[in-house]
Amino acid sequence: MSSPPITQLLAQFVATHPSHSWDQTVEDQAHRTFANWAGCAIGPSNHETVTSALAAVKMLQPSPQATLIGRKERVDLANAAMLNGISSHTWDFDDTHLKTIIHPAGPVAPAILALGEYLDSTGRQLIDALVLGVEVSCRVGNAIYPDHYDRGWHITGSTGMLGSAAACSRLLGLDVHQTQMALGIAASQPVGLREQFGTMTKPLHPGAAAKVGLMSALMAKHGFTASLQAIEAKRGLMPVISDKTDWSQITENLGQTWEIALNTYKPFACGIVIHPAIDACVQLRNNQHIKHQQVAHLLVKAHPLVLELTGKKTPSTGLEAKFSVFHSCAVALILGRATEHEYTDEAVNRPDVLALRQKVELVIDPLMHAASVDVVLTTNEGQKIPLHVDKAVGSLENPMTHAQLHGKFMDQSEPVLGNAQSEQAWDHCMELANLPHLSGLLQSLSA
Repeated sequence: MSSPPITQLLAQFVATHPSHSWDQTVEDQAHRTFANWAGCAIGPSNHETVTSALAAVKMLQPSPQATLIGRKERVDLANAAMLNGISSHTWDFDDTHLKTIIHPAGPVAPAILALGEYLDSTGRQLIDALVLGVEVSCRVGNAIYPDHYDRGWHITGSTGMLGSAAACSRLLGLDVHQTQMALGIAASQPVGLREQFGTMTKPLHPGAAAKVGLMSALMAKHGFTASLQAIEAKRGLMPVISDKTDWSQITENLGQTWEIALNTYKPFACGIVIHPAIDACVQLRNNQHIKHQQVAHLLVKAHPLVLELTGKKTPSTGLEAKFSVFHSCAVALILGRATEHEYTDEAVNRPDVLALRQKVELVIDPLMHAASVDVVLTTNEGQKIPLHVDKAVGSLENPMTHAQLHGKFMDQSEPVLGNAQSEQAWDHCMELANLPHLSGLLQSLSA
């Protein structure tokens, strides 16, 4: 059975879908998505991951075209997209589309922010491009997940370049054919392997996808060509990178239902599959008043992905610890949180953390839902305290509130920008669609 003309259908959707033609839920989630992304990019903007990548970019003597979030430097459009994308994923604190584990904003938002600055776009144009770009990457993700992910691809990067290309094409005002070319160019450049989790290269994936998508749209604008069936052809992107190609996940209700409405925001700065276990440990500490010195043993029964993705028993760096359920449970019990501050190199090597993570035992249950967990804490006196978390805080069923999201933004941005500028940046992000120009937003986001 032949596939539908996916590349053409997506191009037509991106190029012709009317502006702001969705309900208020989608509009609100688009603004929450952008604000959450911006906060996640500001916080680690001076992290060695970003500084190292910037040092390499500076060797190319880039033209100062675009803003780097949280920094004073300016670089060219493509590298601004890459560096801001790297920054936003460095702490692994960004948004998550739970159906696919894609971090949707990471490849899309930095690309359109850089391009929008260059084009002097309006906030409305940026929001439209964000919604459409996220839709493209997440629908392709729906069609190939989980087979594609199970093969070892980091799905944020390997679908994100399509979302970035779509969003940038929309911002550039490309027609259907040009947008089809942009998607085709991007389809030959998927990026991201799960082997890199726990290293600086993991946040490179959304950054590289942002750059690929932006460059693909610019090349298409200037007449560069690609296959008209680059996504769906027998030797096109999707059949090559996945045995599962459920075309209906792309075509059904396209332009009527919106994947960004299903976006979620992390309360914890680590892999999403650990969040139920962290939630349970925070509840044990705060609601059951358990002190970490009382803990003799913590049994965690969880979905197999918890072991596969976060089974690092002895992380030695903050980046590795983001993929350790053992470290995450330990800091949650000791400190009652798992923010960026709990995933530093110093936090990983705290004596109390080292001691407690040895008491955490992980048991895999294939029947357990990925968003749920069962824990049993045993005290030094032998008391057993069971707790079940059905849907962790930050999930679709138990989402972060507006106040919680604002608090997360401020916690990340204040150390970089100060209180007043951080509040201004938050306000600009949450009112983005009403901004006639991006200059105020960009000024508030830069150091």
